[in-house]
Amino acid sequence: MNEQPRPRTQEFTIDGDEVVAKVKELIHEGNIRRITIKNEEGRTMLEVPLTIGLIGAALLPVLAAIGAAAALATRCTIVVERETGAPEADDIT
Repeated sequence: MNEQPRPRTQEFTIDGDEVVAKVKELIHEGNIRRITIKNEEGRTMLEVPLTIGLIGAALLPVLAAIGAAAALATRCTIVVERETGAPEADDIT
């Protein structure tokens, strides 16, 4: 039985006006599979699957959609799904 490893997830709760900056930071870190933006009630506002080839100008529509979704909420939760095989930033020496 060849079972796929489950992706790691992290959650960040931040103000709506800080969401785009945090998403840019997370994308820059790499190894992100999916980003989900949730409102204060925990309802999913936007879910963005990210591919390895998604860079540069291809990110502009994604960031615009994230900014529009974040403008609708005062506090948002960003759920980040990461690749499990990639090293953690703290593990790199």
